[in-house]
Amino acid sequence: MSRFRQVFSKDKILIGVCHLPPLPDYPDSPGSDALCRHAQDDLATLEAAGFDAILIENEYDRPHRVKAEPTTVEAMTAVTQSVCEAAASVVVGCEILLNDPCASLDVCKASGARFIRSDYFIDRMSRPEYGEFEIDSEGLLEHRDKLGLSDVAILADIQVKFATMVEKRPLRESARMAALGEADAIVVTGDETGSAPTVYQLRDARAGVVASGRDVPVLLGSGLDTLNAYDLVAECDGAIVGTSLMRNRRIDGQQARALVEEIQRNS
Repeated sequence: MSRFRQVFSKDKILIGVCHLPPLPDYPDSPGSDALCRHAQDDLATLEAAGFDAILIENEYDRPHRVKAEPTTVEAMTAVTQSVCEAAASVVVGCEILLNDPCASLDVCKASGARFIRSDYFIDRMSRPEYGEFEIDSEGLLEHRDKLGLSDVAILADIQVKFATMVEKRPLRESARMAALGEADAIVVTGDETGSAPTVYQLRDARAGVVASGRDVPVLLGSGLDTLNAYDLVAECDGAIVGTSLMRNRRIDGQQARALVEEIQRNS
């Protein structure tokens, strides 16, 4: 059984994203206790709606840092651990933005979280305000081994939103390379937050995975809502959902339930 299937037992999984307010080393932070309450409230909403997992992100640390400071890891660990202890039915994961998947694994080690998302895994990409991002998938896998986290899944984006490819290649080739690079799942996004990939992009990613010869799920990573769920979820193994669930920067229970019901109605 693959690592992904050990972590997620269902055929079609839904991961809700918890967008944390600024962490304590940012001026507008509400403080550690409020951050934990925010995450636990989102957890309760997702569990009640029937989601399978929650992904905790430091979304509102603005400006984002490329690499995490020790204070970031400490704060994310405290929040993630509090969610792991409170979770009854969902799997807990974390992602430290913008590009520090090794730090995300450190949080998993300390908190008990079961998966991470890595925006930059196999593709050389850049953004004007940050330059080219460091890509070291082999180093990430070695760090996971060093930490003894053989049961922690890495959900790896390909050609991720907002960034520009340094070395252009077809999407299916990125999917093939990420699968061969031992990603536990391939994540496909649109061009920006709230923008969904097309059916054809999801099919291209699937074709790349098939060409790799590995059994690696394909997840939709942005833009899923009740209007496009029927068409898109049929082409993938699940989705990571954030923006369409949010009201005032919190996960809205009505929106979360409506999405689950739409997927169940058409599955």
